[in-house]
Order: sequence, then C-alpha cells, then structure tokens
Amino acid sequence: MIEFIAENLAPIMFASLIVFLLLGYPVAFSLAANGLLFFIIGVELAPLSDSINLSWPLLNALPDRFWGVMSNDTLLAIPFFTFMGIVLEKSGMAEDLLDTIGQLFGPIRGGLAYAVIFVGALLAATTGVVAASVIAMGLISLPIMLRYGYDRKVASGVIAASGTLAQIIPPSLVLIVLADQLGRSVGDMYAGALIPGLVLTGLYMVYILIMTILKRDSMPALPLEARTLGSGVTSLFIALAVAVGIAYAAHVYLYPTQGENADILGGTVGVAFIYIVALLDRGLKINAMSRLAQQVIIVLIPPLALIFLVLGTIFLGIATPTEGGAMGAVGALIMAAAKSRLTMDVVRGALTATTRLSAFVLFILIGARVFSLTFYGVNGHIWVEHLLTAMPGGETGFLITVNVLVFFLAFFLDFFELAFIIVPLLAPAADKLGIDLIWFGVLLGINMQTSFMHPPFGFALFYLRSVAAKVPYLDKITGKNIQPVTTGQIYWGAVPFVGIQIVMVALTIMFPQMVMHYKGTGTAVDPNTIKIEVPGFGAGGGGLGLPGGLQLPGGSPLDQKPADQGGGAQPQTAPSNDLSQPPSFGNPGAQPQTAPSNDLSQPPSFN
Repeated sequence: MIEFIAENLAPIMFASLIVFLLLGYPVAFSLAANGLLFFIIGVELAPLSDSINLSWPLLNALPDRFWGVMSNDTLLAIPFFTFMGIVLEKSGMAEDLLDTIGQLFGPIRGGLAYAVIFVGALLAATTGVVAASVIAMGLISLPIMLRYGYDRKVASGVIAASGTLAQIIPPSLVLIVLADQLGRSVGDMYAGALIPGLVLTGLYMVYILIMTILKRDSMPALPLEARTLGSGVTSLFIALAVAVGIAYAAHVYLYPTQGENADILGGTVGVAFIYIVALLDRGLKINAMSRLAQQVIIVLIPPLALIFLVLGTIFLGIATPTEGGAMGAVGALIMAAAKSRLTMDVVRGALTATTRLSAFVLFILIGARVFSLTFYGVNGHIWVEHLLTAMPGGETGFLITVNVLVFFLAFFLDFFELAFIIVPLLAPAADKLGIDLIWFGVLLGINMQTSFMHPPFGFALFYLRSVAAKVPYLDKITGKNIQPVTTGQIYWGAVPFVGIQIVMVALTIMFPQMVMHYKGTGTAVDPNTIKIEVPGFGAGGGGLGLPGGLQLPGGSPLDQKPADQGGGAQPQTAPSNDLSQPPSFGNPGAQPQTAPSNDLSQPPSFN
C-alpha cells in the first residue's frame, strides 16, 4: 500500500487539492497547506520511488520563488487597471454612456439591450473589471428595462453577459495573468484576444436581434416621451462623415513623414476636431448639431480616447502593459476630476478595493508556488503531460478534453484560481503538441469567461443579484408597481449566453486566425535564394571590407607559387595543394627538411 502511494503521489496530491477546495477552504491557504503536507509525505516516501525528487534542503528554494512573484513587473498592471476601472465606475462614466447610447438606440426594438451590450464592450475596454461593469449596468439599466416592459430573463441575462466582456476584451485582468502563467507577452495576448472579444460582442447582438423577431413583445422600443434627447441621427451621421473626411485628409498629409502611423494619427486628428466642434457648439449655443449628436460625441469620445491611451500605446509598442495601466489610471483620475467627481472618498474606495484584489492575487500566487514546488518534485507535471498528450485524437482531442475540464471546473473555481492552478499544468502539454500558447491562452480565457455565468455559482450572477430589486417597488417615473427580479429569472437568463460563449470557443478552434493575426503577415523567404559568400584573403579576393583582402604582408600564402628547390639558404616548401604534411621547424641558418610527399607515417623533423 505504501509503495502504491509513493508511485502515485502526484494524482493523489491533485485530488487532495480538489477536496480542500470543495470543503470551502480559501484557495491560497489550500494550495500552500497542500504543498507543505505532501512535501513532508514525499520526503518520507522518496526512498520507495524513483519518481519522487524531494529532500529537506529543497525548502530553501521557497524564498527565491516568493521573491520571483513579488518582483514580477508584469503583475503591476493588475492594480493599475483595477484602480482605473473603479475610479471610472465612480466617475459616472457608465451612467452617462448608458443613458446616451440608450437614447441613441431607443427608437428600435431591443434598443436598450443593444445599448447595454455596446456599453459593456466599452466598459470592458476601459475598466477590465467584471464586478464594476455588472454592478454599474445593473444599477442603471435594469430599472429602465423593467420600467418599459423588458422580459426579466432577457434583461438580466444581457446585463450579466455584457459585464463579463471585461474578461476577454483587453485590458482584461485574466489576460494579464494568463500571459504571465504561459510565459508570453501581455501585448501579444491583448492583440490576439481583441478580435474574438469583438466577435463575441457581435454574437450577443445577433441573439438580441433573433429574440426581437421571435418574441416581439419581450424587448419593446423606448416610448417617445422617454427620449429626452429627441431625434437627430442625421446630424450625427453628418458629423461622423466630416470627421472621417478630416481624418483621411490628415492621413494623406502625414503619410510621407509618418508612414504606417499616419492612419492612427489621422484618425486622432479627425476625432479631436469633431469633439472640439461639439464642445464649442454646445458651449456657444450655436446648435448646429442636434442635442443627440452633441451628447453622443461629448460622452463617447473621452472613453474612446482613454482606450487609445491604454491599448493604442500598447499595440503601437510605445508603452508596456504596465505603463499603459499607469497612464490609464492617470487618465481615469483626469476624467473623474473633469466631471467634478474626484473626491477623497472615491480615491479611498478605489485604493481599498485595489489593495484587496492585489493582495488576493499575490497570496494565491504564493500558495501556487508552494504547491508547484512539491508537485514538480513528485513529477506531477510529467504525469499531467503524459495524461493529456495520450488523449485520443491528438491535438483536437487534447483541446476538447481541456475545454470540457475547464468548463466544469468553472462551476466551482473563479478565473484567478483556474489560471493559477490549472493553466501551469496544461501549458507544457500544449507546447509539446505544438499549440501556439497565445492562441491557447485566448481560448482558455473565453472558456473561463463562463465561470462568471454558470448557474448557480457565476460571480456575475451574484453581482447582479446584489443590485436587482428583491421586493416590489413603485417606479418614480411612470408610477407603476414594478415586480422584483427573482433569482431563477437571473439564472435562466444567463443560460443562452453561456451557450453563446461555448459557440465562441468552437469558432476560435475552427478559425484560429482570429487570434493568430497577432504574429503579422511577415515575408516568406525561399531557402533556395539564400547565398552565402565567404570573404577572400588575397589581393583580389574581396577581403573583409578592405581592398585586397586582409592585406597580409607578402600576399596570401594560398596565392604563392612553390619556389624551385636549390642550394643556399632558400627555404623549401611543400608541394602545391598538399595539405597532408606536418610543418617543418628548422634551425636558424640551416636548410629545412620536409617529410616525404604523401607519407603520413613519419613524424616531423626537428633539426
């Protein structure tokens, strides 16, 4: 029995960790306690198994592993982006966006749902924090949707799902952690995840479109009296056309000097121009634009500018993700100050939440380092690699197995826990199968997004439940008695969006180029066209960049012709092209002797 435990200590250790977690112990302490417990067991059982490589001096490696976690510059992006998201949520940006975009899409059926998805994508690209997005949209949008007769399941599902877009659209926190665990660039991870995140946003909108056709009364249009900004879509289109024209003209003007960056700079000029015009139009009361166009431009452009400040600088290579996060935090403070909402209470609350989340991540990482020290010491990584690479179906079988595993583990673990526990075990097997780890990380990120939507353990559902009405209440605008949203309605509303996320996982596997574009197109090189030239040595050989080669005194020995053998002190040389002879070392003033031609059996003569 003891021998069996010694030979199978890795699977027993992994199973024990699952039991610890199911019993409800904190993840960080479960990892550390499990690692230390099995370290002691492993040291005692090491003589019974060749697969156990543990000894007491190995514990001396823990301080270095802890220091490696604390000195990781990449992880600095987590507190920066968390701080930025919380400040933006407190600044009222989400409220302004939801109100304005809701007015813009209000005249069409399902307009509020489209607005929630659109704003969810914008908040994801500015905050990267799921909790902030779901709570903000739940507080602002849900009462309005209930006020105008939206189906409760659809309304709660679309709010929860849109909030989880912060999981996959950069600057997502989980993408930072995945890049760190996979040993890849955060910038590449962001670039690879951008298109799948936008495609997933489009799938959400397609679902709303289908629902408005199948159930016309489930998402009615906003009534006329609720459209306080009035009409004016034509004015908005004209303003956008002017901005596009100016951007194109700026692109043409800047291209000779700026090259490939001219399109981004030209777009920046066009957006800045139309934003200044909208501010002057409202401030000077010229009213050349409609109120709707003014509000959309003034409300929409600052968060878009913040997105460019963060993601644009990262993608252009101007800033690292950590530097981008720092600039985003400063930009969020400036936006909050511009709206006169930057108070000490806001800063204090943001710092408290940021410190809490950062400490949470750090403690999990430290616990994971203790666990991995023991797990690798019992060759657990080899056990997992052999288990996964032996799956039938090769790469496809591996991907299906991994995604099913992550999907079910997401019922019980959140994305941080999955990233720190599961991903380090899966990455070596994926790398051995030749799978691109950036693509693999984005695929896991989309899959782990379902951890927020799983009934009954999804965190996004918990966030929405905390702000949704639990008892009937009287609406202040319409005077109607509004019934509460039940927990069952929230759960059932999330199910279709979990299905959409699974479809997105399948699409990412079927069309990997959605992610692989991060590598760029590159230029193909034909090996047959490669020509290697060796520099010459003689007077006419081309040399190493100098006329006449190396310009050795007396020319190159390869260019010298053998001299006739004669009397006197004239040295004799070996026959031309005969490199088989050893050198001859003669005494000064004496005629050197050479070994017989082609006779390799004689040693050199030393006279």
